[in-house]
Amino acid sequence: MRDDDKKIPQNAATATPNRSADGTSTGKHRLHTQSWHTVARERATQWATELPAWLRTRSWPSFSDQFSGRRLRLAVATSVIGALGFAAVAENVATTDAVTSVSPAAAAQAQVAERAQAQQAASRSQRVQAEAAAKAKKDAAAKAAAAKAAADKKAAAQKAAAAAAAAAKSPAHVAPVGSLTQVQMDNAQAIVQTGLNLGVPQRGLVIAVATAMQESTLLNRASEVLPESYQYTHQGTGSDHDSVGLFQQRPSSGWGSVANLMKPEYAATAFYRVLLQVPGWQGMALTYAAQAVQVSAYPEAYAKHEGGAAWIVSTLLKAGVKAQ
Repeated sequence: MRDDDKKIPQNAATATPNRSADGTSTGKHRLHTQSWHTVARERATQWATELPAWLRTRSWPSFSDQFSGRRLRLAVATSVIGALGFAAVAENVATTDAVTSVSPAAAAQAQVAERAQAQQAASRSQRVQAEAAAKAKKDAAAKAAAAKAAADKKAAAQKAAAAAAAAAKSPAHVAPVGSLTQVQMDNAQAIVQTGLNLGVPQRGLVIAVATAMQESTLLNRASEVLPESYQYTHQGTGSDHDSVGLFQQRPSSGWGSVANLMKPEYAATAFYRVLLQVPGWQGMALTYAAQAVQVSAYPEAYAKHEGGAAWIVSTLLKAGVKAQ
């Protein structure tokens, strides 16, 4: 007798779960706690596990019976594979449903969180940039201040060195000799200093000092004829035409402007330049050399000052007056 008509046990792979009157599975508690795709996967796995063991317990007496059994096994295996595929599809659909079924409130909350993170990141970036800019500005200011301090220090050192060098070359004031006042001695010193700067030999210095002693008594005089001359530093006045300064040089004769001739250094320079152009001036008597420059109405008047001028020049040179 064939075994094909025998019923497969209730727990075999071909058995189907009982249904209640409302069409739900008898495992109602499980459906309440698990999703339907999970139950389907579990049933398929149970069929795939129990069916081969059940088939091995059956006996197949004839070739036809064995052939029928193979068909049965093939059919059961096909059912199992289909059930497993159905469970996989069901799980995939459930996963997709779970992904796509995110509530609008949760999505909005996620967007708010993302925006908050982006704002925080932007705020951090701005803060870092601001701190970097502030640091760069502070460093630049410190560098500029250091450079200015270094430049000021260097300028002060240069000024001090120049003052020290000037002081080492020539004294500020040399005490007067004879009946001269300090103002007269300072004017004589300015004449000698200017000559040394131009490279004039000592004989020329004596001629220049003697000429100024005769013309202005070594005082930088303004002119009563030129009211402009009173605007500049002066020590007394004169009335000989438009003559001004230590050498009583006349602007109208082309010696220079009133403003320049009232400067002892400029007036002495103008005198020396003309003296150096006089042929043989060093071999001339002092009075004639001075007259060649000044073209005075009293050419012999300079001779009486030669001794005093030589004393003044010698004193200044011994005191340390040098070319600057």
